Amino acid sequence: MRAFPTSLVLSLALPFGFTTSLTSTFAADWPSFRGADRQDISRESGLLKEWPENGPKQVWLNQDVGLGYSGYAIVGDSLYTLGARDAVEYVIAVDVATGKEKWSAEAGALLTNNWGNGPRSTPTVDGDHVYAMGGKGTLVCLTKSDGKEVWRVTMESLGGQLPGWGFCESPLVEGNLVIVTPGGPQGTLAAFDKLTGTPAWRSATWTDPAQYSSIVPVDHHGTRQLIQLTMQSVAGVNAANGELLWKNEFPGKTAVIPTPIFSEGQVFVTAGYGVGCKSFKIGADNSIEELYQTLEMGNHHGGVVLVNGHLYGFAEKNGWTCMDFKTGEVKWVEKRTLGKGAIHAADGMLYLLEEKTGTVVLITATPEGWQEHGRFTLQPQTTQRNPKGMIWTHPVVSGGRLYLRDQELLFSFDVSGK
Repeated sequence: MRAFPTSLVLSLALPFGFTTSLTSTFAADWPSFRGADRQDISRESGLLKEWPENGPKQVWLNQDVGLGYSGYAIVGDSLYTLGARDAVEYVIAVDVATGKEKWSAEAGALLTNNWGNGPRSTPTVDGDHVYAMGGKGTLVCLTKSDGKEVWRVTMESLGGQLPGWGFCESPLVEGNLVIVTPGGPQGTLAAFDKLTGTPAWRSATWTDPAQYSSIVPVDHHGTRQLIQLTMQSVAGVNAANGELLWKNEFPGKTAVIPTPIFSEGQVFVTAGYGVGCKSFKIGADNSIEELYQTLEMGNHHGGVVLVNGHLYGFAEKNGWTCMDFKTGEVKWVEKRTLGKGAIHAADGMLYLLEEKTGTVVLITATPEGWQEHGRFTLQPQTTQRNPKGMIWTHPVVSGGRLYLRDQELLFSFDVSGK
């Protein structure tokens, strides 16, 4: 196996919206970061509700997907991710049945920083194309079947400034557009024709610099909106033209990572470093009604999911936490049995990944308390990770498989219950 440079990435965080316009996907597909609707909830059923003593059966292990913390998009018979090999970042396609690489294509030069090097985002698959953001902010459009480049653009050319941990967001495909967050004086968001890369619009009246969150598409009172979070604010823009519809202050510290959650007009945002969380209601006229602000669900990164009216995630103050979405009331906390990490939801269950040890735990998504149904520790683990890095790539269930990643090591486990 070739020796790769060490890599790190803050796997971005949170989600929620309604159906995006991603096309040509199946029920089991996972075409983008946190899924097609960015809720991070798999719509599959019939999955295992109890794990064997040593965890679900491992189907395959690919030991060569490059370094980094990129997540994965899974469509049809292929999984797409990003990884650093030597001094280059690549988009890599893997066969989901065998784990063998299908193709790789250059995404851009290697991002380096004190926490490690390499790509930090998840590709997005739409129709015949894959869209991916390199760590230094190069957006590439590739042919899904063979990785042939169609077009590319850099965030620097759009006036964007490289954030401290690199560009981490996952591109959003919305209708005929692909939308990203270069940030800067020309506009926080930028949209392009997804087939040609021709610029379509900028959010010219909203000019916050980019952070690490990913855009959430929502339908609100007949208007398609795009919600994004920065270090200064959370805002909604018109998906058709980038017009700023509303903005609410949410000052962050150091890094703002989790993606916003939206449901029935209510927005929830959270960040780490003592910032906590905030929720507010968006009126039919895009007015803002504050609902609550608290430290009870301050999520650094690793994500929060909304399942049946309750939020679940790891909070800096409490550990693993269940909180009522509408009111902010804490239902339960658990900090003794599992440390900080990432979360994913599928078939009424929560898949938790502890970042420090690689311990994976299955619990019921219920406000009645922590109900565990199995655990195992990811093995083997990389020897190439930066000493400051941990296992930060989010779990994903697609096609009856649980996918996990530790740098160059990509795992597939059978959780289908068959």
